[in-house]
Amino acid sequence: MPSPRRPLIVRLRNWVGDVTLGVPLLQRLADEGHDLHLVGKGWARDLLAGHGWPVHVLPKTWRERVALLRRLKRATAGASGGHGRPLDALCLPYSFSSALEFRLAGLRALGHAYEGRGLLLARAVPRPQGVHELQVYWALGDVLLGREAPPPERIALRVSAAHREQAQALRAAHGIEPGCIVICPFAGGTWAKQDKTWPGFAAFAAQVLPGFGRSVVICPGPGEEDIARTHFASARRLPGVGLGAYAALLQDAAVMVSNDTGPGHIAAAVGTPLVSVLGPSDPALWRAWGPSVRVLQGAGGWPADQAVQAAVAAALKRR
Repeated sequence: MPSPRRPLIVRLRNWVGDVTLGVPLLQRLADEGHDLHLVGKGWARDLLAGHGWPVHVLPKTWRERVALLRRLKRATAGASGGHGRPLDALCLPYSFSSALEFRLAGLRALGHAYEGRGLLLARAVPRPQGVHELQVYWALGDVLLGREAPPPERIALRVSAAHREQAQALRAAHGIEPGCIVICPFAGGTWAKQDKTWPGFAAFAAQVLPGFGRSVVICPGPGEEDIARTHFASARRLPGVGLGAYAALLQDAAVMVSNDTGPGHIAAAVGTPLVSVLGPSDPALWRAWGPSVRVLQGAGGWPADQAVQAAVAAALKRR
């Protein structure tokens, strides 16, 4: 008879790019016999739907979060199949509060020693320095499983059939062909207090991209609609697209041009050619992961428009 699967409660990070970079770790743990119970932002359920893992939406208050973790602990109690593993949770965020919530819920969590929270975790390990964020997460799997393995070349984010149908309906409704160009000129947060949005993006989208003869598509998220309408009026705007359908749209696109932001990571995760335009960000730590990624970064700043144009042209020749 097959061995019982071992439950593991996992607190996800709070940003789209981080969750995407954590997919190889999650898939590795699932393949190794863990029954994953994920806790994260509401959009994570949509993004990860193709993998079939349950995602419990992270409540707003710490009391509600502790109560949720306690319910999950009770629901998974006795399901370890007699393995007697001391760890029943994985804490991917670095915050003190996330470790405290696991401790208050009575869970024995593995996580990084950070912000003095080592005493709250059942096992706290140093965070690897100078390596890509995907490898930071992957190393926690080495600890949990008790053996090292090289990280995969691709993230291989799975897209559900329902999301593929949604993407097909969106393309049909807006007259968008497979093989379009998707742009993401948005970027959340900063890097070393510097803006991560390419200053030349709007001019490039208006003056250069139409010359390739493909539909140019933009999917603004909440709060990004005005920027899309005023600065990227020539693009086909698809506001309010969920992350799962967004991933499916990207899967059928010829290329994506993106700042250092979550949708760029999604494009790489589904194997879409990505032209990743970086300014202050450190690609060694945070570049989109995968063989379909072309990172462009100028000496001490942003790349030249001609370099971005050439990278897009090269990607289109392959599609």
